[in-house]
Amino acid sequence: MQSDLAAAIQRHRDGDLAGAAEAYRAILAGREDGVAMCNLGAIVRAEGRLEEAEGLLRRAVELQPGRTPARLNLANLLWRTRRLEAAAGLYEQILRIDPGHAEATVNLACTRLAQGDDGSGWALYDQRPERLKSRGRRLSFPEWRGEPLAGKRLFILAEQGFGDLILAARFLGRLGAAQVTFACWPPLCRLFAHLPVDLIPWQDGIAVPPHDYWALPLSLPRWAAAQPVPYLHGASRRTGGVGIAWQGNARPDPGRSLPAALGAELLALPGAVSLDPADSAAGDFQDTADIVAGCERVISIDTSVAHLAGAMGKPVWLLLQYESADWRWRDTRPWYPGIEIIRQSRPGDWASVLEDVRRRSGLSDRGAPARP
Repeated sequence: MQSDLAAAIQRHRDGDLAGAAEAYRAILAGREDGVAMCNLGAIVRAEGRLEEAEGLLRRAVELQPGRTPARLNLANLLWRTRRLEAAAGLYEQILRIDPGHAEATVNLACTRLAQGDDGSGWALYDQRPERLKSRGRRLSFPEWRGEPLAGKRLFILAEQGFGDLILAARFLGRLGAAQVTFACWPPLCRLFAHLPVDLIPWQDGIAVPPHDYWALPLSLPRWAAAQPVPYLHGASRRTGGVGIAWQGNARPDPGRSLPAALGAELLALPGAVSLDPADSAAGDFQDTADIVAGCERVISIDTSVAHLAGAMGKPVWLLLQYESADWRWRDTRPWYPGIEIIRQSRPGDWASVLEDVRRRSGLSDRGAPARP
């Protein structure tokens, strides 16, 4: 019967995940159903039960070999748990079934970039929505696609987050153009002021002067050479100690931040200084760079501060979730040589991460409270 499946899917769409999971399990108790298995797999994966989710999704793929949803969910699980080659194979299967599948294309790009395959990775990453829907397409001059820039003027429009622009900034110095204009997020403008570009603080309705080409920052790596680290700098406000960034914006991923109690433990480390602008009174990223410049080390979650410290050549302990295979923090050919990754040993387990930080800091035996 399909009425029971339709009812389960409706509960899923309404956000009643517990009720939907119960309904899917009831269906599967009576028959094998690929859609119910796929959807239940997605729910239990979100709950952190990765082994159960993987089993459900693999069986769903077997039951529906010509459909993409279960294969996509399985590929995403494998990607996020760093089984990159297996994930890439599944994304490629999806694209053979549905060559225009947008999510599979971008996720395959991210997987290849995480593997250090910049050739195919950047080519595929050009299919990201930020580029396909860019306001640059409304400009009167064409997008730059790697043409020689000697004697040419290039206009670059900001995209995505602060950390992405910090990463992309290392490509600005070797473009070879007669003029590069960068419409940049305002909090980064002072930090980028020493780079060989003309900076325009980005705002809605900005007037774009005539140029020969336009480009997005995360399209530059496909065509341009990178500057070595460090390529960003600060004027030291302090000497010694460790900079701490334990929380970030809830979007796009609320799980990347530490619980407040564990954040407080980091801030209790000897010589710790908070890099959160609410605590440091930093007005922009240059103010934060000035603080970072005087630190011996930075301890950060996956946030723009980690990019900043990495671009400055600072040693960084980067605290990552278990399900994180972001190409920005890849193991092969890392973007920032000074970064060491400390990863959750299982989904949601920040306590083990903090214990590792204490051990590396020489504090494991200094009266840290016992944990259940």
